[in-house]
Order: sequence, then structure tokens, then C-alpha cells
Amino acid sequence: MAREWGGALASVLVVVVGSPRPGSPPRSVASDPGRIEGVASIAPVLTGTRARIRVYDEPGTPPPKRERDGQALANVVIYLNAAPALRGVTPPIAHAAAALHQRDETFVPHVLPVVVGTTVEFTNDDPLFHDVFSLSSVRAFDLQRFPQGTSRTVAFSKPGVVEVFCHIHADMSAYILVLGNTFFVSPDSSGHFALDGVPPGDYQMVAWYERSHPVVTRVHVDAGRTTRQDVRIPIPAS
Repeated sequence: MAREWGGALASVLVVVVGSPRPGSPPRSVASDPGRIEGVASIAPVLTGTRARIRVYDEPGTPPPKRERDGQALANVVIYLNAAPALRGVTPPIAHAAAALHQRDETFVPHVLPVVVGTTVEFTNDDPLFHDVFSLSSVRAFDLQRFPQGTSRTVAFSKPGVVEVFCHIHADMSAYILVLGNTFFVSPDSSGHFALDGVPPGDYQMVAWYERSHPVVTRVHVDAGRTTRQDVRIPIPAS
């Protein structure tokens, strides 16, 4: 009898110790996401100027002006390529929305990263006409002339880089990066960036910048840990 009671008591202890508390989700260390963090830098520092070239002019428009290449890091996009660890984790977002404004005869933002399936709204904030278009093989379009306070929309269903221009103002340009998952980020003004909630696994981390070839780095992410990976984006001396 004592032996039977002892066995029953051991079973109770196993159940109590080995079972989670009521209402608490089951924990799996292997499934805990990780984090990628680092600092992106561009070399050499961009301090030059570039002239704005006007092919089609409109009466009353100001003369071409010169712009400094500022806020370069804001135009960097760091993202993860498709990988086995991401299958089923971040499917394309259906009916997502984003905006690309035409303001002061520039596109704002200059670089717009979106997920496959996103519809981008092109809004004219200027007191003149714009005619936004792209000849990209990823998504070609021509929105024709539209005035201030109006907009046009374009859906992007394939991943890739889409260069955007204006027929009326030839110096206007922008980029839309259509990506296959939500793991992308632009560095802050100091170059710091972080990708949170990354499933454990091996990845190709890509740093994209319009004046450089994509910088590809292999990164391994462990469950519940932060992987440190800095990125240096080289710019040709010319």
C-alpha cells in the first residue's frame, strides 16, 4: 500500500512541476525570435551637389536650383532576402497601402520600401501638374497629367526595384522597393538600425542604396538573441 501511495504521489509531482500554469502560453525556446542590430555607414561621405535639369518647363516656374545630397542614410533600405526560416511567417500583405507625394517638385519620400501586394497612392501637393510614370519591368505605368490635390494609385504585385519619374519635370526621381516580406528598415540619422522578431535561421541581409551595388551579408540569428552586424556601403570615388 505504501508503495502504491508513493507512486501516486510521484505522478502528481511530475504533473504539477512539468505542466504550465493555467492560462500561460506554452513556451518553446527554439521558436523564440531573435534580433539583428547594427550601424550602417556610407563611404565616402556625400557632400557634393547636383544640378537640377529641366527638360520640360512650365510658365512661371522658378529657375533650376542646386540641391545638396543630404540625409543619405534615410535612403538606405536594409532587408532580409527570402529564406527557409521565413516560409509561412511573413506572407505578402494583401491590400496594404502606402503614399508617394509630389511636393516642391520632388518625390517624398525619395525611397519607398513596400511589401508585395501594396497599393501606392501618388498625391500631387504642388500647384502645378505632374505626370508620374515608370518604365520598370517590375511594374510599368503612366499616370498622365493630374493637378494639385488629386492622386492616382498603382498596385505592385512583383518584387523588385521600380524607378519613378515625372514626364513634366525630368529632374524628379524616386525608387519603390517592392519586397517579399516585412523584415526591412531604414537606418536613423546616426546609421543605427534594428530588425526585430526575426525567426532563428540563416539569412542574406541586403543593404540597398541607389548609388551603390546591393551589399549582401550572411547573418545567423539565434533564438532569443541579438545578432550584431554592421554594414558599410561603398560609393565609387567618382
